[in-house]
Amino acid sequence: MSVSPFVRYSQTPHAQGLYDPKNEKDACGLAMVATLRGTPGHDIVEMALSALRNLEHRGAVGSDAGTGDGAGILTQMPDKFFRKNVNFTLPPQGEYGAGLVFLKDVQQEKRLFEQLANEEGLKVIGWRTPPTKPDVLGELARGAMPIIEQVFLAGEMRGLELERALFRLRKRSEREIGIYHPSLSMRTIVYKGMVTTLQLEPFYPDLSDKDFESKLALVHSRFSTNTFPSWPLAHPFRFIAHNGEINTVKGNTNWMAARESQLKSEILGDINQLKPVVLPGASDSATFDEVLELLVMGGRSLPHAMMMMIPGAWEKQLDLDPQLRDFYEYHSMLMEPWDGPAAVVFTDGNLVGATLDRNGLRPGRFIVTEDGFVILASEIGVSDISPDRIVRKGRLQPGKMFLIDTEQGSIIEDEQIKAEVASLEPWGQWLEQSRINLKDLPEREHVRYSSTSVNRRQRVFGYTEEDLKEFIAPMAKTGQEPIGAMGTDTPIAAISDRPRLLFDYFVQQFAQVTNPPLDAIREEVVTSMTAAIGPVRNLLSATPEHAKQMVLDYPILSNDELARIKHIDKANNIGKSVTLSCLYRVDDGAEALEKRLTEMCTEVDEALAAGATFIVLSDRDSNRELAPIPSLLSLSAIHHHLIRQGNRMMAGLVVECGDARDVHHVATLIGYGASAVNPYLALESAEDM
Repeated sequence: MSVSPFVRYSQTPHAQGLYDPKNEKDACGLAMVATLRGTPGHDIVEMALSALRNLEHRGAVGSDAGTGDGAGILTQMPDKFFRKNVNFTLPPQGEYGAGLVFLKDVQQEKRLFEQLANEEGLKVIGWRTPPTKPDVLGELARGAMPIIEQVFLAGEMRGLELERALFRLRKRSEREIGIYHPSLSMRTIVYKGMVTTLQLEPFYPDLSDKDFESKLALVHSRFSTNTFPSWPLAHPFRFIAHNGEINTVKGNTNWMAARESQLKSEILGDINQLKPVVLPGASDSATFDEVLELLVMGGRSLPHAMMMMIPGAWEKQLDLDPQLRDFYEYHSMLMEPWDGPAAVVFTDGNLVGATLDRNGLRPGRFIVTEDGFVILASEIGVSDISPDRIVRKGRLQPGKMFLIDTEQGSIIEDEQIKAEVASLEPWGQWLEQSRINLKDLPEREHVRYSSTSVNRRQRVFGYTEEDLKEFIAPMAKTGQEPIGAMGTDTPIAAISDRPRLLFDYFVQQFAQVTNPPLDAIREEVVTSMTAAIGPVRNLLSATPEHAKQMVLDYPILSNDELARIKHIDKANNIGKSVTLSCLYRVDDGAEALEKRLTEMCTEVDEALAAGATFIVLSDRDSNRELAPIPSLLSLSAIHHHLIRQGNRMMAGLVVECGDARDVHHVATLIGYGASAVNPYLALESAEDM
């Protein structure tokens, strides 16, 4: 793969010293404008650009007073405008694709792009250089500005087949050549850049042409908090514009990489040519957009894909339609939520809508006028609409979706959207025939260990009186995490002169700005501790087999619950469990530890080949000769080995460990790939006390 275009067209410095570009985040303003009249017009584009200018306060400006963090607009394909402004013949609307292209080495990149187009059954009809006015930009934006062109393509295919061919071409072009395409579609086009909200229209004079018409438009103003701006990272992307943060993006991206080996799709062809799904250097919004695009191009409708990625709160909603509950539960086994705070506007060129994540911590307000205009934005006042023209107004609600069908000229209510998607397949029937609840498995005999046994193992794992009295005892008594001082004068693990647990070298990653931490007890309506473990199958299909997983009420397992999993092959046909020993010969030192990790990687491959669906990593039964490997080390070694082998999603990883004894330890294990954790010694210590 060539250099990622997110990196290639950015002035972001490389990782150096304490700086790492992976920590870049942004917060933004957005608006969506659409009409219910059924015909396109330039007035929609004008209203959207006016709304964008009124979002000026949402965007940052560089030290040269002229470089913006980014702004852009997405509209339907302006067919009338292009026919007037290209010097070649275009096929009928819907039979050609077009898009903006950011280039550096024009001749070479165009030649390579046209070769890729031919491989995908497409032919370049022509190129157009859209007029631009770099003099309106700041010095920094001009210095980073790519060469901007537009490309037009056609082929023998029509409709969605053509759209998928353009999708494949764009993905391959970005990955194999390093070109960045703000858009490449038969339905939509994007104009964007490292500009301010006031500069977008002057910089792209196309947007002022009266023949530039659309029935919908998305606009966005980017504020990259403590980050460097970039031409490609301006919104909108191909399907979305986003206000807020995807605070789970690192985990979402890592799990997406793990899933890549399972991806298969007859309609998308060779998936290997489209990997990685998420390009390096992408922002949280760009990452979300790439995965959403894959789901839609893979055959799901846009509302369906959005409901998968940003599910509403469903587990504690007692009045939720059972069919919709089944939909959410089934899809929770396919993909984890992309947690916000997130307000997202989205479109596929016909449907256009917006949604909030289930916490609803980002604003979104809309109005509908008597003459059929719909305006939604991250705040009120983006458009100067007389109150007597407004026939409906409201706000986005947590977990709800607001959708417009511009072809039919209608607003589709949240209940109707979700009822239609929830009725696509017999999700509930598939769950009933395939899903297994851990609590329904046969009980195992409870084993209670003597104080002598518990005390010996406490010494092995370095338990202290403080661990027992200040951490384990309060949790055992109240079921809550003990609270200590806000500050500590204990040296961080990296510079401590005392032996420290491996967990101590990791710290929590907090949200960037004012997002409060969630409390799973007080906010139980929108939080869940339920986990499904077992094989995860192809994300681009849906079958009863996808629901063949074991559901846990809580990712922390008691000893008795773990015993049920260890004996699962004798209980039913969901698969079988294999236990790997995480012990090494202590007298042989670090070399023995490394050797044992290598052996474990071989053993886990053999277990999967033999049909194992649950792998238990256990450090039980240590003695004078055999010492436990730190659970975080053994887990991460196996997790990343399986990702490299393309087998991570074939089994759930369960950690049976004696070193984990507080919330941070368990959270770290789950963060590094554990499906569930059994902190057996902490539980036995509590029982002993």
